[in-house]
Formats: sequence, C-alpha cells, structure tokens
Amino acid sequence: MNNMEHKSANEWYVEKFKSFENKLNGESKSFLHEIRKDALKNLAELSFPTNRNEEWKYTNVAPILKHNFIPAMISTISKFRKEEIKHLLFKDFDYHLMVFVNGLFAEELSEISNLPKGVVIDGLNRITKNNPDSIYKYINNLSKIDNAFNALNTAYSYDGLVVLVPDGVILEKPIQVLYLNSSKDDLVLSLPRNLIVAGKNSQVSVITNYRGFGDKTYFSNIITEVYTGENAIVDLYKIQNENDESYHIEKVQAIQKKNSVFNHYNINFGGAIVRNDINTLHDDQNIETHYYGLYLAHGKQHVDNHTFVDHAKPNCMSNELYKGILDDNSRGVFNGKIIVRKDAQKTNAYQQNKTILLSKTATIDTKPQLEIFADDVKCSHGATVGHLDDTSEFYIRSRGVPQELAKSMLIRAFANDVIETVKIEPLKEQINHMIFEHLHRVEIENK
Repeated sequence: MNNMEHKSANEWYVEKFKSFENKLNGESKSFLHEIRKDALKNLAELSFPTNRNEEWKYTNVAPILKHNFIPAMISTISKFRKEEIKHLLFKDFDYHLMVFVNGLFAEELSEISNLPKGVVIDGLNRITKNNPDSIYKYINNLSKIDNAFNALNTAYSYDGLVVLVPDGVILEKPIQVLYLNSSKDDLVLSLPRNLIVAGKNSQVSVITNYRGFGDKTYFSNIITEVYTGENAIVDLYKIQNENDESYHIEKVQAIQKKNSVFNHYNINFGGAIVRNDINTLHDDQNIETHYYGLYLAHGKQHVDNHTFVDHAKPNCMSNELYKGILDDNSRGVFNGKIIVRKDAQKTNAYQQNKTILLSKTATIDTKPQLEIFADDVKCSHGATVGHLDDTSEFYIRSRGVPQELAKSMLIRAFANDVIETVKIEPLKEQINHMIFEHLHRVEIENK
C-alpha cells in the first residue's frame, strides 16, 4: 500500500487518528490530548511543504508522502533484548541509558539509576500519567506548528525523552538515548516528542543516537524542546546513523536565559532524506550558542540542515560551524540564518559552512543569511565549496602514502575542527570511526 492515489497524506494521518485515540484509553483525558486535538485540526488544514516553499526550496519531500506510514502506537510492536542492541550503543564511558523503540519508551532496555535529588529522566507518556504538573508549563510552549510535519508530530505526540534538571544540579554522567526504529510488517512512523529542561545553575549532557534495525523503510518525525535556564549549560549531541532507505525530520526549538550556554552537535550519516531544523532564541543577556555540524552523504542521500539563531537581546554571542562531505550522487543543503534584533547591541555572531565534494555528481546548495538591525555588532558568515586539494594529496603521496590513504588523511583533516569540539573523548573516537566506515574509506586514527 505504497501509493496514495486516493488519499492525500493529510487525509491518511487524520483518518488514522481514531485508531490512535482508541489506544489511549483513560489517557485521552490528559492535558496533552487537548494539545493533540488542536494539532489534528492544523494537520487537516496545513499542506506538507513543497519546493515552492522558500524554506524547503531544495528539498523535495514527495517521496516521504508516497508511503502510508503507520504511527508506532497502532503498528506492530517490535521487541528487543539487551544483547541485541549493545552494538548500537556508544561505549567506553559511563552514562544513563534511555531506549525508545519506534519512538516508544522501552523501560526494560533502559538503565537509569543513582540520579541526583530532583532529577527526572523518563518517558513522556509516564510523566503525563504520573506527574503532569512537572511538564505542563513547558511542553508545546516553545515549538510552534510551522508546517504539516510539526502538526503530525504534535497530533500523535505520546512518548519521548523528558529530562528535568533542578536548579543547582550538575548531572555528571551524560544521558545516552537510543532511538531504535524497526518493523517486520508495517512502514512505521516514529514520533518522539522530547523535552529537556535545565534549571538555574545546572548542567546536563544528552547524546541522542538514532539507529535503524533491519532494512524496512520507516519515517522519524521528531520535535525536541530545550529550556536552558540562567547560568545553565546544555550539551545536546545528535548522531543520526539510520538506514539509507529511511526518512528523518527533526525540529529543535531552544530558548536560553541569562548567562546560559547551549552547545548543539549535529552529526548525520544515514537516511534517504534528512532534514534538521535547529532554532535558538536568546531571551536575555550574556548568552552563548554554539552549533557544530558534520553531514556525510553517499549514493542518492539528501541531507538538509536549516539553522536559526535569534539574537533578541544584547551582549550575546553565537558561533556556528557546519561541514559537509558529499560523495556519489548525494546532495546537501545548508541554510543558516542569524537575526540580530534592533536592541541586540554588542552581539557577536559567526557562521561558516564548508563543503567538500568527493565526486563530480555530488551537489550542495548553501545559503547563509544574516539580518542585522543593530549597529554595534560583530558578525560574519561565509560558505565554501570545493574538492579535496590536489596539491596536498600530491604532497602526501610523494611521501610514499597510497592514494586512498592520502584521501582519507585529507578527509580527516577537513572534519577535524568539528569533531574536536566533542567533549566526550570516547564518543569523539567512535564518530571518527563512523566517518570512514560511512564513506568506505581507509580509516585514520584520531590522535
């Protein structure tokens, strides 16, 4: 049932909502269900984006809409044992573990213990049932519905990661979150709804690890809301290494308070079509935002990164570095937007996008945007596109290094300034390994 000749995507998902609602039982009386029903109305009215939409100009989502994906709550439930998922996890460091299968919390696979007093790490569904007041003022208050993908996630929001860190608490161990997508029968629609709240003077590090199991096509449609309180530090790592036939769309919506730091690391390897929308609002002074991105694609993969930093208040800074490595017939898109509002004097904002094309048929569309309405600022942006440096390759090979190894050395050097920003040393090493594995290149050790 892959062809939707008689139903639009909107009609398909609106029709399936009744089956989803029936699965909720008493949970349909929660405050979250009111949010769902409002979003369902939006879903019925909104169009999915096309190339005529400026924000989606270079990304054609028609291949996603051709499939009749089944929301995970009403699809066949996949079961896994701990031994089956071990090889999918990042290792060699200590962490709390949360596992979601098709976007649904798998408590039996997760390991959360010895949390500092007041810290909550749980699934959205359990929080909604057991302690709804703890998330009531946060959930869905940051992310607005911009298109039908956002409406779809919100209408079917049921589970996802919830992290609540109280004032003054530093969570020493990072949280590793495995989002595992798999199905033997249905084309599954996975809809994680994530919430991270870091209180005043707190610190937390979250590693989101998106993986596929098996070769069935699936679609991940995610919304993540991040509240970074006064003097708080939030490190959010995203490593997306899913099946080449999968689809992946995520919207990250963050807000930062006074003196806070938000570091977002976005590493993309897998997927037929991947779209990341990463947005941050500066809601007070002396804020730092850092975006680091690395996207690799081969075959016919398409990776689209849209970033947005809203400098709404003075004396803040943002720094953004995105790099792409594209091979075969793959295509990359980068659109980085920075707005400096009228009152945001003393703003420092920097943005760079650099792309290497490893083949003559790989393409990149890059569009840095800088809108400045204040006069006392330091801002710069730039984009470069090129191939591996022939002169450098010749120099390396003249020292007796084989051609493929020489190319790998240049790729390693190109990716290095993004990878070096990763604070967790074993994670850094494993990402380095994934780069060469994905590009089928000779691996260069991360020294």
